Amino acid sequence: MLYGRAAEEGQLRSLLRRAAEGASGALVVHGEAGIGKTALLEHLAAEATGAAAAAGDSAAGGASGPAGASGRATARVLRTTGIEAETELPFAALHQLLRPALDRLGLLPEPQADALRAAFGLAAPTGQDRFLTGLGVLTLLSEYAGESPLLCLVDDAQWVDRASLDALAFAARRLDSEGVVMVFAVREPVPLGLPELRLDALDREAVAALLAEHTGSDLPPHVRERVAAEARGNPLALIELPRALSEEQRAGLLGPLPAAPADPTPASRVTAAFGARLGRLPEPTRAALLVAAADDMGDLGVVLTAAGVSAAALEPAETAGLIHLDGAVLTFRHPLVRAAAYRGATLARRIGAHLALAEVLAGAEHADRRAWHRAAASTGPDEAVARELDAAAERAGGRQGTASASAAHERASQLSPDPADRRRRLVAAAQAAADAGQFRRVAALLRRGGEDPGAAAENAELARVRAALELNEGSAVRAVEVLLAAGDAGPTILTEAFHAAQSAGDPGLVERVRARVAAAPADHPATLIALAAVYGGEPVAAERFEAAARDPGTLFSERFLAAHAVHALADHGRARELAELLLAHCRSHGLLGWQATCLHLLAEAHLALGELRPAARAAEEGLNIAGYAGLDHRACYLRATLAACAAVEGDEPRCRELAGAALDHARDHGLGTAAAQARHALALAHLGAGDAAAALAHLDAADRHPGGPPVLHAPVLPELVEAAARAGTVRPGAAERLGRWADQCGSPAALALAARCRALTADDEEAEESFLAAAAHGERAGGALELARTRLLHGEWLRRRRRRSDARRVLREALEGFEKAGARPWAERARAELRGTGEVIDATSATGVPLGRLTPQEREVVRLAAAGRSNREIAAQLFLSPRTVGHHLYRAFPKLGVASRDQLAAALAD
Repeated sequence: MLYGRAAEEGQLRSLLRRAAEGASGALVVHGEAGIGKTALLEHLAAEATGAAAAAGDSAAGGASGPAGASGRATARVLRTTGIEAETELPFAALHQLLRPALDRLGLLPEPQADALRAAFGLAAPTGQDRFLTGLGVLTLLSEYAGESPLLCLVDDAQWVDRASLDALAFAARRLDSEGVVMVFAVREPVPLGLPELRLDALDREAVAALLAEHTGSDLPPHVRERVAAEARGNPLALIELPRALSEEQRAGLLGPLPAAPADPTPASRVTAAFGARLGRLPEPTRAALLVAAADDMGDLGVVLTAAGVSAAALEPAETAGLIHLDGAVLTFRHPLVRAAAYRGATLARRIGAHLALAEVLAGAEHADRRAWHRAAASTGPDEAVARELDAAAERAGGRQGTASASAAHERASQLSPDPADRRRRLVAAAQAAADAGQFRRVAALLRRGGEDPGAAAENAELARVRAALELNEGSAVRAVEVLLAAGDAGPTILTEAFHAAQSAGDPGLVERVRARVAAAPADHPATLIALAAVYGGEPVAAERFEAAARDPGTLFSERFLAAHAVHALADHGRARELAELLLAHCRSHGLLGWQATCLHLLAEAHLALGELRPAARAAEEGLNIAGYAGLDHRACYLRATLAACAAVEGDEPRCRELAGAALDHARDHGLGTAAAQARHALALAHLGAGDAAAALAHLDAADRHPGGPPVLHAPVLPELVEAAARAGTVRPGAAERLGRWADQCGSPAALALAARCRALTADDEEAEESFLAAAAHGERAGGALELARTRLLHGEWLRRRRRRSDARRVLREALEGFEKAGARPWAERARAELRGTGEVIDATSATGVPLGRLTPQEREVVRLAAAGRSNREIAAQLFLSPRTVGHHLYRAFPKLGVASRDQLAAALAD
């Protein structure tokens, strides 16, 4: 038993019980140092394995009561503990956790196994992204669990390196049916996106019981009351404060506690108590403990060699219960013991400990640790150590440890004697932090870099980082301003300025960028010149951008904007191909942020082609990556795309939720294009439901700059014209503006939309001709959904003119297209129109049958399984574990009336 933790024990026990039934779960336990987090984890591990719970005081911040009887092991336990000195070493904690499971790496899909091997230094970096590393963790845990539950404990998570924490949190958020439980213990809450459990102070009854257990009748009542008051319900303080009392203090003859520290929290009092106990140890013992506190591996041989003592020197500390020795591994009883041993030493002694460790840690495998020890021993500028940290940063970045790379660059900057090197390394630290999604850290680093007047104007790289920060957390408008203010506004800066201006959706900003390009056309690549022409409204063939998008030697931001221009010019099939090509490049080169961006383009291309489920899959994957990488601005766009998918499919509540979140973020950060996309999604939902007036209100708000480049406002114009026509009003010039855009593009898809909108605003003779032209262009464009919408509008027009036979033919084709696409609201509208012509038709949509019986996750798993994908392939695509995929299929089979995956294709065809 644990004193005063019955409710918390029950909550954790329920996770184990559910894991035994095949379900997974995760929890973050947080509370101050010494509050009992580790004791709770130890108790959980004992229950999981059927072993006796640890009796007496815990080794790491809590207290447990009498042990229970040991029993048969029922679960496997993996554990890791964050160590403050390892915070900047990428994947250190993850390697410690997964070390017993590494023999299963061969069971993983090869890209996942390669990503983990590279992360752990077992193979050369492959360029795989962090997202794939997290997926590898999920799959490995699933494989290691086998048929029995698996408990993963992450203690002192506040000191777990960022790369490990990101990968573990990624896996924890995707646990489902693997029988895996993950519990994180951390002092302060961290935003991991997981359920949380706060450990508060023990109540009076638990305090009394714990004190009685550990002090018996040794303390007078008034001393015990003082200890209880000072401990404030903190279990470790209740145990350690009495141990720090002298005989006189225990007898109550003097002040009952050591002198209070400046910080009167229980943790600080416990640290002071540990410091008092350490101070009574022999000098060789304290020297060895200082080295151990400065070390990060717990390697007994390293500690003894660096301290210059024998193992006998550690006996007093072991006898006092301050450390544990397990073979060749030394661990401190509690992080506060480590803190007391390190902070209680003088600066000179700490420097000596780090230098001694740097000397002992020889060999390439210890290069990173050696660099950090030398950095810790540096008291002033040191270019040699700064270069070592640069190399450590490069190695960390190659293993997707971008947060660790940022820290190494930052410390290298602090050690740089030359101001130019200092600024360069600080910018590199900010860039790595941006790549890691740590934008608050980016802001702090840039504030420090801003101490040099004019640095942003002189340094294009600094301007790019500032712009990235503005785009993600500030304003897209300011991002453009920062880029245009850079002293070297070359092609890279102007390409990114186009991207930011397009995000802002501000024609004035677009024109400023376009004018800068036009001012010196000879200095810029052909793609940038073509982009300026597109935003200037000039006719440009989409093919003009294809070569640049496919050229692997071209700057990636330029390649992406070229592919995006193809989509903006309504060549959606080619845009889809280019997005897939760029996405493959991102996956193979670890470009996590660009991966989310390319997935957004891919989703938009699929959506424009009426491929709703592929669009939603790409957008969901992109949203997962954006959340993982901290790319809030890209997540905003992806939510808008998902909202549009939900609107067309008829899931209005989900559309409102996603579009609302996207709209809120877009308003706060000046993302005018994202705001327009979110409003467009809401308008689609209203149009599908037959509420043209509500749709028109959103579209009017989205069409804020009617005088800007056609490419900026074209996406909302078809719905604007349709909503106005259905509401019995007009929007002067909207169809004409769309026509100018179609003439600029010259693509069948653009011409089809322009012809459809002309039909809605023309007289009868011209309308008929325009509807037929729109259908002809639509058939060449290949967008089945847009073609079906054209036929629905044409069929409605024919029915109103009492041409029922013609209307039935067109409406049947429309219904077939909507059914195929999964556009439920439009299918129902087509069905209602058909009934109006006198057609007898089944009232039930074929859309969603039999898949409508499944949950969304089951539906995606079944679709892929029916296409012949294996569980591992499905898991990799949907970011699940193979075990969860199998569980979804197990639940889906009876709903579909099948007994095996071989029958799925036939079942879905029925």
